[in-house]
Amino acid sequence: MTERPVTSPAAPDQLLDTGPRAFSGATEVAVAQAATLFEQLELERAVATLLPVVKADPGAIEGWILLARLRLALDEAADALDAADHAIQINPGDPRPLALASRALTVLGRHEDAVTMAYRAVIADPRNALWHDRVAWALLSADRQIADAEQAARTAIGLDPTEAHYYYTHGVTLETLGHTDQARQALLTSLRMEPENPVAQHRLAVLNGEAERAPEARKRGWKLFGRRG
Repeated sequence: MTERPVTSPAAPDQLLDTGPRAFSGATEVAVAQAATLFEQLELERAVATLLPVVKADPGAIEGWILLARLRLALDEAADALDAADHAIQINPGDPRPLALASRALTVLGRHEDAVTMAYRAVIADPRNALWHDRVAWALLSADRQIADAEQAARTAIGLDPTEAHYYYTHGVTLETLGHTDQARQALLTSLRMEPENPVAQHRLAVLNGEAERAPEARKRGWKLFGRRG
């Protein structure tokens, strides 16, 4: 594969819950502040807010998970992996840092490890569509077992048929398998749900021969696919 999955429409695991809530201490307040800054695309400020928090409270798993997400958004894969590893050490059964570690490993080109981490997330929480989607992208990036990637994408849709990103993933797997008509339908479904997403628009245009295939730049200003994290 020549395109890195991390430049696809941002996966729903990057969505944040910044709604009103009660906080039990300074760590939770700081994590919530950093999450708000993330939502506002103030990524560097969010990292600066989180770093002293996780240093003072190294058991703050939510802080490490958010830090891993921020590092990924900043294209700092090695630091993202480090943050995810801290969270995994705190709770090896939490699928979120496993999936984040998988994303970071994919960017770093460590594809075997990325696939392993993605499957660990699925084992930890098999009913969550996010982790099946991560398996699909890990396999796509590794450019192997594409049939398994397509199956993982279909599983994600079955678990959450209301999420546009999963149809995009399915379209990419189908295109890679050479099933052009089915891929087009999957991408059209994704765009019906999120009609303004520029990455999905470009992918469909390429499939239709209306645009040149090129590396898809990250669009930080684009609201993430989906509704929840």
